[in-house]
Amino acid sequence: MAITEDAPPGAPPGGTPREPAPPSGARGGRTGRRLSSPLVLTSTLVLAVLAQSPIRGALGTPVMQSWMTVFVAVTVQALPFLVLGVLLSAAIAVFVPPSFFARALPRRPALAVPVAGLAGAVLPGCECASVPVAGALVRRGVTPAAALAFLLSAPAINPVVLTATAVAFPRNPEMVLARFLASLLVACAMGWLWQRLGRTDWLRPPAHGAHEGTTKGESFWNSVRHDTMHAGGFLVLGAMAAATLKAVAPATWLRTAADNPLLSVLALAVLAVLLSICSEADAFVAASLTQFSLTAKLVFLVVGPMIDLKLFAMQAGTFGRTFALRFAPATFALAVAGAVLTGTVLL
Repeated sequence: MAITEDAPPGAPPGGTPREPAPPSGARGGRTGRRLSSPLVLTSTLVLAVLAQSPIRGALGTPVMQSWMTVFVAVTVQALPFLVLGVLLSAAIAVFVPPSFFARALPRRPALAVPVAGLAGAVLPGCECASVPVAGALVRRGVTPAAALAFLLSAPAINPVVLTATAVAFPRNPEMVLARFLASLLVACAMGWLWQRLGRTDWLRPPAHGAHEGTTKGESFWNSVRHDTMHAGGFLVLGAMAAATLKAVAPATWLRTAADNPLLSVLALAVLAVLLSICSEADAFVAASLTQFSLTAKLVFLVVGPMIDLKLFAMQAGTFGRTFALRFAPATFALAVAGAVLTGTVLL
């Protein structure tokens, strides 16, 4: 009789050893992870189908219709200019050498601030475009005071906005000059204030991934994708907040505030923050507020392009929340004061 060796545990008689079977829990866990995402998606779709009648009823209410109208309007108005700003930001980051800014701006920050503020007059973009461009300027070594002056001035004094203001106020051409001067004054004042009191640890330098080993074209489109996703998310958050506040704020508050000069100024300043209207369209909204004075309307036109809900969200996402929590209140106060001062003199 032939004598054979004992087979090792887990091996068939006369065969080669087999690998030990994985524990049933590990196999089940791998399968569970593989099926978790489709399962969640399927469950969500089933729940949406089952609850479609309540959802349709909720979306059909006047409050939700107002919310959706404002949300879509703010997003659609701002998105093209956000894309414009992202393209400009990517072009600055990839194609413009750092030495250009050293030559274009004065060496002294006190002089660089008004030069950067006036530079905003030549770029036809709104506030959504100015945030990524200002971030690109800071990344390229421009003094933050000058970049912030550009951020505030560009949305309010560019040719497109001034032309829209002239069309919206055909009987008050002085409103165009008042808006230009007040916005430039506030932008420069904020730049100088930051230069004087701002601290380095308050401003988080805009992060941007390096693109080693890529061509300039690849780096440009990588930068566009990065900034669009980054700034676009904060734009959506700001638009949602603006739509929520607009939908729940009683309209009678405006009529009551218009009868008091001080309250009318504060009401339109707060309204400009809450509505978050694109600077290319805000002049027509201001002109429609016929019960308010020209000075109050000027406050609306100066405050809105400098600080609103979507701008606060985008500034916090670009420069950090610590920066936004300090920069936004100071900008609001100076914008109201500058507009009232300019309106008292010119209007």
